[in-house]
Amino acid sequence: MPDTPNKIDARSGQEPVQGSPDIPTIPFRMAVFVWLKISLLSFGGPAGQIAVMHRLLVDELKWVSERRFLDALNFCMLLPGPEAQQLTIYLGWLLHRVRGGVVAGLLFILPGAVTVLALSMAYVHYQQAPAMGAAFFGIKAAVLAIVLSAVWRLSRRVLHQRLLLVIALASFLSSFVFAVPFPLVVAGAALAGYLFSGRDEGTGDAPDDAVLEDGMTGMRPVDRIVSRHQRPSWQKSLLVLMICGGIWLVPLVGLFLVLGPSHIFTQQGLFFSQVAVVSFGGAYAVLAYMAQQAVSHYGWLTPSEMLDGLGMAETTPGPLIMVTQFVGFLGGYRNPGLLDPMLAGTIGAAVTTWVTFAPCFLWIFLGAPYIESLRSNRALARALSGITAAVVGVVLSLAVWFGLQVLFTAMADATALGPLASMISMRLPVLSSFDPVAAVISMLSLLAIAVFQSGVITVIAASAAAGLLASAAGLV
Repeated sequence: MPDTPNKIDARSGQEPVQGSPDIPTIPFRMAVFVWLKISLLSFGGPAGQIAVMHRLLVDELKWVSERRFLDALNFCMLLPGPEAQQLTIYLGWLLHRVRGGVVAGLLFILPGAVTVLALSMAYVHYQQAPAMGAAFFGIKAAVLAIVLSAVWRLSRRVLHQRLLLVIALASFLSSFVFAVPFPLVVAGAALAGYLFSGRDEGTGDAPDDAVLEDGMTGMRPVDRIVSRHQRPSWQKSLLVLMICGGIWLVPLVGLFLVLGPSHIFTQQGLFFSQVAVVSFGGAYAVLAYMAQQAVSHYGWLTPSEMLDGLGMAETTPGPLIMVTQFVGFLGGYRNPGLLDPMLAGTIGAAVTTWVTFAPCFLWIFLGAPYIESLRSNRALARALSGITAAVVGVVLSLAVWFGLQVLFTAMADATALGPLASMISMRLPVLSSFDPVAAVISMLSLLAIAVFQSGVITVIAASAAAGLLASAAGLV
C-alpha cells in the first residue's frame, strides 16, 4: 500500500515527517510567517510581547508546551538584554536550529527598527501627528488588556503550590515596591525553589507530557524536534563565541580604530555595548541608568525628548529597548561632524541598534544548548520552578507599571512613614489624572479577549479605531 502523502494541519501548520507520523515538523516558511506576525503584534514592552508569543505559540498554534516555554523564558530572564527578543531567538532555535533563531530574532526587531527610525526622522522636523497619537492611545489600552489576560493564564498554570504563590508575591513586591535588583530576585527565587519546591502539593512543574486543562497532552512539536538536536560541546561553544562575538565586536573595534575613542559613533557603540551587558531584568531595569547617562553625561538629548522616545518605543512594535535607537539617532543628528545631520543620525541609530541586539544572539546560541541538555536535571528543575514563579511576579509588576501609565496621566513618588520610608522606591498615580476613556477601551478589549476569544489583531485594530474616534470626539 503506498504511503499517504504528508498533509499540513490547517490550524497549526504542522507537517508530519515522512514515515514518522508521530513526529510532526513545522515548515520553515510557516514559522517565518508566524515570527513576522509576532513582530507586528509586539506592542507594550516585554510583558505584552511575551503575552503575544504565549498566546500564539502555546495556546493557539500549540507548537510549544507550557513547561518548555517557561523554561526558555526563565533562562532569558537571567540574561542581560531584552528578554522578549531572546525568547524569540531561543524558540526559533528550538524549531529550526541556527537559521530559525537568526530569522526569528531579526524579524522580531525589524518592524520596530524601521518604524522608530522613520518616526525619529519625522520627530526632528515635524510635530507628532494627532491621528497617530490617537491611534497609539487606543493600542496602548488594548495592550494592557492583553498583558492582564496573559498574567491570569500564566498564574493559573504555574502557581499550583503555596510556595510558588509566595515566591510570586514576594517577587512582585520586591520588583514593584522595593526596587530590589532583578538578579537578587531571581537568585532568591531559585534558592527557595531548590530548597523547598516539591515539599507540598506535588512537584514544581508539570512534566511536558502532562494533560493540560483543555484535555490535550502537553507534548508539542518542538518537544520532539529538539530531541534531535546535537548535544553541546566546548568546540561548538568556542565556534559560537568566535562567530557571534566577532559579529558584535569587530564593527565596534573598527569604529574605535578608524574614528577614535572621542567620536560620537564610537561613544555610542561603547556605551550601548555596556548597556547590553549590564541590563539584567530587561528594558525597564536599565532605562533609568541609560536615560541618566544619555541626558546628563553625554547630552545627546533632553529629558523631555527622552520621554518622547520612550513613548515612541512603547507604542511601536518590537522591544521597548528600541528606545536606544531613538537616542542614537538624536545623538548622531546633533553631532554630525562633516556629515549631513540626517545621515549622521541614521548611522548613529544603526550603530546603537547593532550593539544593543547583536549580543542577544551570542547569549542564546551559546547557552541554550546547555539549558536544553540540563532540563531533566531534578535540582535544576526545582530551581527553575522557583524562577518560574518569580517570572509571574515580575510580569505582574510590569503589567501594573504599564497599566498605571495607560490609565493615569500623572504619577508621584510614594511616601511612607517609619523605617519603610527609605526602602520603598515606587511611583503611584495621581488619582485626579485618571483617564476614563483609556479605562473603557481596556475593559472592552479585555472582554473581547476573555469572553469572546477575539484575536490579537482584531482587538488592536478595533482599539486603534476607538482611539481615533475618541480623538475626533474631543475626548482625548
